[in-house]
Amino acid sequence: MTASVPDRTELRRGAVTALPLAVAVALFGVSFGVLASASGGLGAVPAVVMSMTTFAGSAQFAAASILGAGGQPAAAILAALLLNARYLPIGVSVARFLHGGPIQRFLQGQLVVDESWAIAASGGGRFDGQRLIGAGVVLWLAWVGGTLVGVVGGDALGDPAALGLDAAFPALFLALLVPQLTRGRAVAAALLGATIALALVPVTPAGVPIIAAAGAALIGLRRR
Repeated sequence: MTASVPDRTELRRGAVTALPLAVAVALFGVSFGVLASASGGLGAVPAVVMSMTTFAGSAQFAAASILGAGGQPAAAILAALLLNARYLPIGVSVARFLHGGPIQRFLQGQLVVDESWAIAASGGGRFDGQRLIGAGVVLWLAWVGGTLVGVVGGDALGDPAALGLDAAFPALFLALLVPQLTRGRAVAAALLGATIALALVPVTPAGVPIIAAAGAALIGLRRR
C-alpha cells in the first residue's frame, strides 16, 4: 500500500505538469486534423487512427503534407521515420525506468514523446516512469482529441501558429532544460547539441538537425 502512494503522486504530478502544454498540443492536433482531412492525401478517419497509434506530431505533419502534395507513400514513410529516429536514444534513456511485463512496457513506451520525456526527467540521467505515464496520457488525449476536432470542423478555429502557440514547445523545453544544467558535462552537451542543430538547419532536411544534435548526449559516456 505504502509503495503505491509515491507512484500515484508522481503519476498525478506528471499529468498536472503536462496540462498547460496539452492546450497547445490539442490545438496543433486540430491543425493536423484539418490538414490531413482537407489535403485529400490522408483522409479524416485515417488521420484520427494515425494520431491514436503513431502519436508523433512532426512525423504526422510531414507524412500528411507529402501525401497531400501528391507524393509517394514511400516518401511519406521515409520522412516520418527520419523525424522519429530521435526516439531511439530517448527510448534507450528511459527503458530501465519503465516497469511491468512486455505488453505493459510496450504500451508505456508509446507514451514516450519529447514532452513527456522532458517532464519525467529527474536529473542525473534518471527518469520517473510514473511521471512519464501521467504526462504521456494527458498529451495523448489532447493530441487525439485535437485531431478529432480538426477533422470534424477545425477550420473555424484558424491556425494555432498564428496565435503564437508554436512558441510553447521550445519555451517548455528551455524551462525544463535549465534545471538540468547543474554539471559541466551537461552544459557542454547542451551547448554542443545546440551548435550542431543550428549549423545543420540551413543545409539539411527537417529532422536531421534534431537527430544529429542528439549525438551530443554521447559526451555523457566519457568515464569520470
